[in-house]
Amino acid sequence: MELDYIENIHGHEQNIVRLYNFNKVEAIKFRDLIIETIIAKRQKLDLSEVDFIAQRNCNLIFGLFTTDEGILTKDNNTFFCVLTLEGFTNMAKLIEPFCKKESKGYQYLYDIDNPTDLLFCPTASAIEE
Repeated sequence: MELDYIENIHGHEQNIVRLYNFNKVEAIKFRDLIIETIIAKRQKLDLSEVDFIAQRNCNLIFGLFTTDEGILTKDNNTFFCVLTLEGFTNMAKLIEPFCKKESKGYQYLYDIDNPTDLLFCPTASAIEE
């Protein structure tokens, strides 16, 4: 699994933090990390500490918040995905289809009016730089 940031997709001032290039086994590991670390233990999840995720040009840290804010950053290098417990529970559900079979589809992991989306795609072809 790889992690990267793509700025200003197709000139529409929309940005993407992307988790991509993964198989079913890694999707299961990632979903389980969200469930065990964030939902069950109420702890933050720093993807720089996850051995099966290769960081390309950024880091992503997940954490619980009182409202669903999505991805925030100050430097376009370290990103924070802040959601409610319900938001992370929904994220785990959105990842579920990738855990059941290999897929070429993709999924945005939240639906918030925010300039940066979080894209989950097994192949890199959903959004090319």
